Amino acid sequence: MSTMHAVRAHRRGGPEELVYEEAPRPEPTPGEVLVAVHAASITPGELTWDATWTDRRTPGGRERTPIVPAHEMSGVVAALGPGVTGTAVGDEVFGLIPFVRDGAAAEYVTVPADVLAAKPATVDHEAAAAVAMPALTAWQALVRHAGLQAGQHVLVHGAAGGVGSLAVQVAADLGARVTATAGARDRGFVTELGAHEVVDYRAERFEDRVAGVDVVLDLVGGETQERSWAVLRPGGVLVSVAAPPDAGEAAAHGARGVFFIVEPDRAELETLARLVETGRLAPVVDRVVPLAGTRAAYEELPVGHRRGKIVIGVARPAA
Repeated sequence: MSTMHAVRAHRRGGPEELVYEEAPRPEPTPGEVLVAVHAASITPGELTWDATWTDRRTPGGRERTPIVPAHEMSGVVAALGPGVTGTAVGDEVFGLIPFVRDGAAAEYVTVPADVLAAKPATVDHEAAAAVAMPALTAWQALVRHAGLQAGQHVLVHGAAGGVGSLAVQVAADLGARVTATAGARDRGFVTELGAHEVVDYRAERFEDRVAGVDVVLDLVGGETQERSWAVLRPGGVLVSVAAPPDAGEAAAHGARGVFFIVEPDRAELETLARLVETGRLAPVVDRVVPLAGTRAAYEELPVGHRRGKIVIGVARPAA
């Protein structure tokens, strides 16, 4: 059996369990493609999700250690499994790997062919890997779940991060008025992304600056989510990927609360790729680390301040 270099965890835990090692190279089964990974992206909280460690998105699944993390990727198709059509060896692709499968912190990964899209031709693999999950999350939150329309007012919490930086751009491109919360150092950055107003969450209360909002996108949770009900108009919607909104609060404010987990979707990816290619959506890469530095990158996620995503350059040598 052929081997590859990969980052794996042989038991549940945090970044301390991640090991850079030689591992068996996977082979594509029916409906899958083998992708030579050029870049992957990492996500806060990923190592705490049940889906990372089992074959189910909810508790109670079958353990499947050792696992490979990092489910956003960009690369080149290296082999086709039986029955795959519409994709050829050598195609450049990107996408979000289902969370119940191994991720892309490895030289190769097998992926269902129907969740991948052609990589945007105008950006490199590292930028493409940084856009897959945050752009899908932003799109599904604002379009699928909130039904955001041109002229509406959206409040984006955590606007300088991986998802937030894409959500601001998506909302602005849809014609919405965007208010964003971010640190003072990121005010200019978030404004350039398309925000009409930026509230420094450390120095100001967003409730004192905005009211009558149509949509709140909560990427923070906790007190920020609780305080957000007060700024929603009756009939508005609070969409969160951080924690399920309180149904009682939603009813009390005449609003709707939605919690969701992003899903792979080829059609949406293709739409987002066109936005990237036409310059209407720009991936935001905080920095690129080599595959051997994956563990250290995960260790920094809870404490570091980032603009956009940390990307693993799989082909990059260790420093």
